[in-house]
Amino acid sequence: MANPRVRKIADRIKVVVAEMLERRIKDPRLGFVTVTDVRVTGDSQHATVFYTVLDASGDDEAALAATAAALESAKGLIRSEVAKQLGTRTAPTLTFVADALPESARHLDEVLARARAADEAVAARRVETYAGDADPYKKPREVEDDLDADDALDD
Repeated sequence: MANPRVRKIADRIKVVVAEMLERRIKDPRLGFVTVTDVRVTGDSQHATVFYTVLDASGDDEAALAATAAALESAKGLIRSEVAKQLGTRTAPTLTFVADALPESARHLDEVLARARAADEAVAARRVETYAGDADPYKKPREVEDDLDADDALDD
């Protein structure tokens, strides 16, 4: 999707689909859907719409399946509105795909929590003793000792 024209088409499809889901599609199976990304092929014939579903009841799999069914049944209406809004000669076919972003983010949060716990365990076992002297740096020579030695030679 390096072509700026294709990128603009994808952005416009994202806005149109989000507006359709918010205002015109009144399917009760449709959950709280967020359109996260749209990817369009180089010839603008196919568009893949990525979405996430926020489920308040906690049953993510059932809400995801119901939302997928609702989007599949409303695909024709959404595609016709996309064709009107784009004004291109051909309307891209739409494919709705549930975005894996929430699952990967949840997995990443779990990994970070485990790493944080391991770091805290290591910090708790840490001993605050260091190898070598308490003050490992060399001290500069004291000037008074040198002057006393010079005075003794002069006498």
